[in-house]
Amino acid sequence: MKVHGFTVREIDEILDTMAARALRITPHFVWKPQLRDPGDEHVLATAINGNADAIVTHNVTDFLPAAHTFGIQILTPGRIMKQRFSK
Repeated sequence: MKVHGFTVREIDEILDTMAARALRITPHFVWKPQLRDPGDEHVLATAINGNADAIVTHNVTDFLPAAHTFGIQILTPGRIMKQRFSK
């Protein structure tokens, strides 16, 4: 709680809100290789195909700069909570 300032209940509500907005995406186009970790390629491909605004991860450096090439922000969980769900 000290890191982000949200209670467990508030975090549950945030996650419920995010899950309600989620869409199932089947990637139709894959731009490989873009990332230094091949295990992350499916995350980027899903974000591109789903027209995502952002990828939320602690693994910021592995997704940069490829995500920005496609206009996708890379945000940490704490940052997106503060930006989009601040009290």
